[in-house]
Amino acid sequence: MTGARAAADGTPTEVWHRSSTPASTIGPWLPEGALGASLADGLVRVEEALSSAVGSEHPFVREAAGHLMAAGGKRFRPMLALLAAQLGDPRAPEVVQAAVVCELTHLATLYHDDVMDEAAVRRGAPSANSRWSNSIAILTGDLLFARASDLLADLGPDAVRIQARTFERLVTGQIRETVGPQPGDDPVAHYLAVLADKTGSLVATSARFGAGFAGVDPALVTALTAFGEEVGVAFQISDDLLDIVSQDGASGKAPGTDLREGIATLPALFVLSGDDPADARLRELVARPVTDEREHAEALALLRSSSGLAQATVVLGQYADRARARLGPVPAGDVRDALSALCDYVVTRTS
Repeated sequence: MTGARAAADGTPTEVWHRSSTPASTIGPWLPEGALGASLADGLVRVEEALSSAVGSEHPFVREAAGHLMAAGGKRFRPMLALLAAQLGDPRAPEVVQAAVVCELTHLATLYHDDVMDEAAVRRGAPSANSRWSNSIAILTGDLLFARASDLLADLGPDAVRIQARTFERLVTGQIRETVGPQPGDDPVAHYLAVLADKTGSLVATSARFGAGFAGVDPALVTALTAFGEEVGVAFQISDDLLDIVSQDGASGKAPGTDLREGIATLPALFVLSGDDPADARLRELVARPVTDEREHAEALALLRSSSGLAQATVVLGQYADRARARLGPVPAGDVRDALSALCDYVVTRTS
């Protein structure tokens, strides 16, 4: 169950309370018992630290910086950090701090992504750029990067280096997505490589930080880092599929947003690379932004029943299986079971 707690400035924030079946922002896969209660308590501390991190003495800065945090979110990266830490000392203070660094970095990228994508909605609420302006959204993202860096400095030079290299991958992935595949590149391979950089890298770092700062054995840290990258790519693929199959904006944005923006995600790429005569009309539609309402509805309906969607679903399952295979070194028990359940969740999630 959830409840409200006031942040330092008096603003209510959602926090998670201990219960026999702990609530989660990322679905019902969380375990019961001591592990679930520990994760729920960790989320409380993460949420409190996030509220503090986006605070400011200037009311408008505080509102803009807290805009996306207040809109909700799955806290996927902090949750993975907390779960990885369960294999060591989950109460080590650096664990929550590192989890907050990863979530702030993620939030900052969302402000910038919405500007680049000209998105009007994020997490079911007006995006910062549509509510205020592109300039405000960009500057707010920069502010969150600064806050993440400030927290990171206390975690030591190794953590700073890991985060810097992660951020380099995030930016490289965004550049490669913006430029698109080059002549001779396989568009599907290019897309998956972009996802590994843009999403997988930060999820991997979340697992690495959580395990590392909890004092987990280095071999396990390596395995969990690899797990994070694979499950992170799976999570992003599932996001892209939800943009197609979700009804009434259950994914937090209007269905078919990628189609409107001309973003060819995995199902569309499979359609475009195929030669099935039955997909001829769909190939024509998804080769460009689909802004006309009738054409958009037609494209969405065709894509939902296409072989491209079926192929993309298979790839999603493959990444989830690859993530699960990385758990070999993790000792049998509640933590390993929860990580395996997370693999199932990314395949079956509906929001």
